[in-house]
Amino acid sequence: MVVSRHINRPTQVDVARLAGVSRATVSYVLNKVPESRVPDKTRRRVLRAIEQLGYEPDVRAQALRSGTTNTVALIIPDLGNPHFCEYATAVEDAARACGYHVLLYSTTLNDEYALAIFKDLARRRFDGLIIVSGFILQSKEAKTTLARLLHRGLPVVELTEYYGVDSVSAQYDEATKELMSYLFSLGHRRIAMIYGVGGHELANDRLLPYQVSLETAGIPFDSNLVQECGPTIRDGYEACKKLLQLETRPTAIVAINDVLAIGALRAATDLKLQIPNNLSVIGYDDIPMADFLVPRLTTVTKDAYMLGTRAFEILMARIQNPELPRQTIHHLPRLIIRESSGQAPF
Repeated sequence: MVVSRHINRPTQVDVARLAGVSRATVSYVLNKVPESRVPDKTRRRVLRAIEQLGYEPDVRAQALRSGTTNTVALIIPDLGNPHFCEYATAVEDAARACGYHVLLYSTTLNDEYALAIFKDLARRRFDGLIIVSGFILQSKEAKTTLARLLHRGLPVVELTEYYGVDSVSAQYDEATKELMSYLFSLGHRRIAMIYGVGGHELANDRLLPYQVSLETAGIPFDSNLVQECGPTIRDGYEACKKLLQLETRPTAIVAINDVLAIGALRAATDLKLQIPNNLSVIGYDDIPMADFLVPRLTTVTKDAYMLGTRAFEILMARIQNPELPRQTIHHLPRLIIRESSGQAPF
């Protein structure tokens, strides 16, 4: 049979006409309605017509009829950081296993763009929202838009504890104290920090425990040893060079994430320092490449993939039962000691 090409998208009416059945029968076949009792021969004829016409159901129309879209939205702060990409991978894997799709947004650590994202989300239909750790709504308008989404009953899960919704959180406070104790045990006293964030105080769970640990150990805090910078590898590289050019350079550098730590490793190597004999470097997040660097990077992990998976599971539970009490999960990060840290040079 020769089927003429449709300039417009084929409809259920077109399928019904080609198959010689009613539109209702086509709908029964597409939606697999058990009580419809469509004969197998008729069902096969409808499916054959669907294939010949290249018919695809209108997802928006289905969503309007069912009230669901089988789609969730995910907001991460920065696609350039593999740590946040691990969250996205985990959510997508978990969503796919449940027959869901993911709308992925990255704020690029930009307040204005973050607001544009929330305005776009307010116009879209989707079943739930996950906001990844590190993203904080700064503007009043963005907060108002989120409040509007919550008011309409949208399930929201955060990987922080800022918004009073279901949450999966892992703060680095205690792990930072453990990290500092570890460096003290190796004889380090002049410990620097590369504090590279995208414009917000997103790493206070590392900076504040760092300061407290120094105070507890009787070591005066030196603001020259905290090098603020941007969030990229290049930023970490330049920040490390500045620290190593101090009159009395640090014996250890703690970068607030592995991306910055990678930049620091390269800077130290370019300055002919041996890691860890001349300088110890430690990061956070345990991104996949951290265990494959030379030397392997000592880091603190909170297992982003696991947290992303749990966030989606909690979101699904909320979608299925909106009356659940607020769900909160707290996870304790841990220090992973590898080759980039060692005894302080004397």
